[in-house]
Amino acid sequence: MTAGGLGRFVFLWTLVLCFAAQAQSQKPQVFQLNLQRTTEALYLSARMELSPEQVVEETLLKSVPLYFVWQADIYRERWYWTDRRIATVTRTLRLAYQPLTRRWRVSLSNDAGAIAGGAGLQYALHQNYDTLADALAGVGRVTRWKLVEAARLSSDEAHYLEFAFRLDLSLLPRPFQIGIGNQREWSIEVRDRINVPPRAEPDRPPAPAAPLGESVEVPPSASARIDAEAAAPAR
Repeated sequence: MTAGGLGRFVFLWTLVLCFAAQAQSQKPQVFQLNLQRTTEALYLSARMELSPEQVVEETLLKSVPLYFVWQADIYRERWYWTDRRIATVTRTLRLAYQPLTRRWRVSLSNDAGAIAGGAGLQYALHQNYDTLADALAGVGRVTRWKLVEAARLSSDEAHYLEFAFRLDLSLLPRPFQIGIGNQREWSIEVRDRINVPPRAEPDRPPAPAAPLGESVEVPPSASARIDAEAAAPAR
């Protein structure tokens, strides 16, 4: 390779690395991801920081709601065939600005079949917040989310969880979906895989209720824990 060709290669490779770093910066910063297996069920607790780009905030201020989806797939490992998925659970959080009250509202839906888009979801719980930061903290937190009954987890087989959190652009109004699918500012997503603890732990007494039907966070020492960090989004 000539000196000129090598220089062009280094320049192009640098551009690739820069774009990759920008894409990575849109991932929320995960603080905790805890999985707890008890004699009753399998629970997930997670907490992450969301810092959307300015264009996303401006869209929210125009009273366009955003939809954030939590999804968990539980698999049973099988050496003789592909792993078997034994459960899939989702929860969708609708974040909207209310200009009349100047408050933010987060609505929770456990409906996995939102075939009619965001308007077709049925919401069970609602919570109002004074600031966007507080609302995003509510969206980016889940505590003791029940994933599957303990009876469906075999004690003599290995299981794992595939976890995903994302801003679901498919639930936006149609006019806003055009042209934003490839824009990194709208790419907010976290994916991870966690092994399910092989044995159940003694369950704890019910904790006081928290916003959106949540309860007090499970101590990290009592569960399988993964701490993952990604670069904070560039502003």
